[in-house]
Amino acid sequence: MPTAAELLDARTAARLAAELAAAGAPTTTCVSACGPRLHGLGFTARVQALKAAVLADLPDRYPGFDAVVRRALGQPGFTGWMTFPVGEAVAERALTDGVFEDALGLLAELTPLLTSETAVRPFLRHDLHRALRTMLPWTTHADPHVRRLASEGTRPRLPWSARLTALVADPAPALAILDALHRDESAYVRRSVANHLNDISRDHPGIAVASAARWLEGGGTAAEGVARHGLRTLVKAGDPAALAVLGYAPEAAVDVTGPEVADPIVPFGGHLEFGCTVVSTGASAARLVIDYVLHHRRANGTLSPKVFKLTTRTLAPGERWSGTRRHPFRPLSTRRYHPGLHRVEIQVNGRRYGGAEFLLTGPTGPGANRA
Repeated sequence: MPTAAELLDARTAARLAAELAAAGAPTTTCVSACGPRLHGLGFTARVQALKAAVLADLPDRYPGFDAVVRRALGQPGFTGWMTFPVGEAVAERALTDGVFEDALGLLAELTPLLTSETAVRPFLRHDLHRALRTMLPWTTHADPHVRRLASEGTRPRLPWSARLTALVADPAPALAILDALHRDESAYVRRSVANHLNDISRDHPGIAVASAARWLEGGGTAAEGVARHGLRTLVKAGDPAALAVLGYAPEAAVDVTGPEVADPIVPFGGHLEFGCTVVSTGASAARLVIDYVLHHRRANGTLSPKVFKLTTRTLAPGERWSGTRRHPFRPLSTRRYHPGLHRVEIQVNGRRYGGAEFLLTGPTGPGANRA
């Protein structure tokens, strides 16, 4: 994964200055000077610094600002990460000057160059329903990047962006966008719809399940994929309604053997290997989602469960499935591991079975245990 320095660095700032100059910017002094000052800053701080520089260099009224950006749009060199802070600047200049629909239209033109998913969000916070009226027609746009922008930009909990509190409280106003896009021909667009549905499921599981059920009524593999990915958090949590709408009976008749841990001592940087067997004991075929639950040790000694996917299977009466998994305990940026006893369980259609303990070993200290 590229770092912030690789995405928005001094070279990117220099290229942006050149593109804006070619597009007729009155000056590019601030953008040019901004480049060396980006060193050592995180991604968000770099975006903010470049946005401020663009606002300082381009005309201070929206019509002139818009004209420079639109001329830049016609230049092949104006693309990629340099456009991200420009989109943020478009939003600030437009809303300061009371420009709304025209600016959203400009962001739709910018989005194929990278994305305008965060730049549209100030408009949604400023006037939710007015912004949604503008964005809903994007669902029929010829460019899949613009169609995706309608879904991704309205996500209530878009990562690396402030939440849209109005849609967290009530996601209904944006559902028409998802209804229009859940069968989109582009997997890129459908993945955004599924992630948007997953956002909704965290606060309003009933609305998420009802939406998925509505989409599944029409059949088709596209709708099935979106529903399955969009309800993934609820499925991992064992939500009966989500499991049922996807065809997984919460009370499926199964016998589970395991998990059987290959080595109960796991060194930090190594992996846990375990196996399990699931046998269908019912009178009819059983559709199963088989997961495993790792109970990670916290600093205070308590255990915190996290569900990971193993497989989905449809087993005939008496049929068995056996599988193994190697779960790595390598350094990551999203979790701190602590040495000591951990636990692994098998979860089938939301119900947990068995359990085995293992000992995670390794050096102590904040740096060594950061994972």
